[in-house]
Amino acid sequence: MNIAYKQTVSRRLLATALFFGIVAAVLAYPMQGNAARLKDVATVKGVRENILIGYGIVVGLKGTGDSSTDVTGQSLSRLFGKLGLDIQGNAAVKSKNAAAVIVTAKLPPFARVGNKIDITVSSIGDSASLEGGVLLVTPLRAGDQNVYAVAQGPVSIGSVADGSTKNFPTVGRVVSGATIEKDVETNFSGKKNFRLSLHSPDFTTSARVAALINMELGGKFATARDSGTIDVVVPFNYEGNSVELLATLENINVNIDTKARVVLNERTGTVVMGDRISITPVAIAHGDLTIQVKGEGGGKAKPERVSELKSGASVSDLVKALNTMGVAPKDLTSIFQTLKEMGALQADLEIM
Repeated sequence: MNIAYKQTVSRRLLATALFFGIVAAVLAYPMQGNAARLKDVATVKGVRENILIGYGIVVGLKGTGDSSTDVTGQSLSRLFGKLGLDIQGNAAVKSKNAAAVIVTAKLPPFARVGNKIDITVSSIGDSASLEGGVLLVTPLRAGDQNVYAVAQGPVSIGSVADGSTKNFPTVGRVVSGATIEKDVETNFSGKKNFRLSLHSPDFTTSARVAALINMELGGKFATARDSGTIDVVVPFNYEGNSVELLATLENINVNIDTKARVVLNERTGTVVMGDRISITPVAIAHGDLTIQVKGEGGGKAKPERVSELKSGASVSDLVKALNTMGVAPKDLTSIFQTLKEMGALQADLEIM
């Protein structure tokens, strides 16, 4: 073995060791967070539902159908014509037992011909109720105007324990009411690369996911493109079998890092926050109450209602103190807004 070859091998071994060392360093600290499966925090580009929509007629109603004859009547006339019934002068059919509806459904990814999907039926006229009605054959189209499913079946509007109907009898569902008639063309197993999109973009989480994938696959196969996008190249040993690759990756546990944030519901006084949210030393005076977050060597305040928090106190500590002192939701909102404005609250504030 010549010297040049030995040096090349040594450089490669050093680069490999350095790579895994960096990965280990990236993963060392994040283990303190809350882990979630990759499949629960990210989606694969191209793997999504598609919206289907169609126009149909619900018949068999007990006098609760559309009163007008413009749309529903013309639709019934055309339907009768297709069924071989001659309507003189193509006159609109009048019937209180029929209602025009819009039918919507979600076409799952990788759905195949013959699969059943649920549909939602919504009245578009002045029908009082769709209870007891039956949806006639309705083609459902996607955004490309192709028919992907055909719907038909009895409409259920739901009921409560006492037998009364729910509040919106003009909207109903047909469980397994549509049959898929056209496949969505895809060759997923033969993909050479794919893209993951985080539900909540974050640079730390994005880099963490890429590092975890590379560690799982044993090489540089994943790259974090931005705060919400990770590109993955299919390794040669998974070529033609991307399904098995994703089955492996989607079960990786990822520690999600989120930006410090406080959400306050002004109506109820509810405060929801993440961890590691702190408040810098500050004194809060509101009405006849005073709260002091003391730094080193801080003095004492002596108003009528006083609460003291130690240096490094969190938002949780502050909320507990405010609740103990009986602060109203409106006052709670004002206090947090003021803390944010003066820079004492180290988090984003959202008021609902």
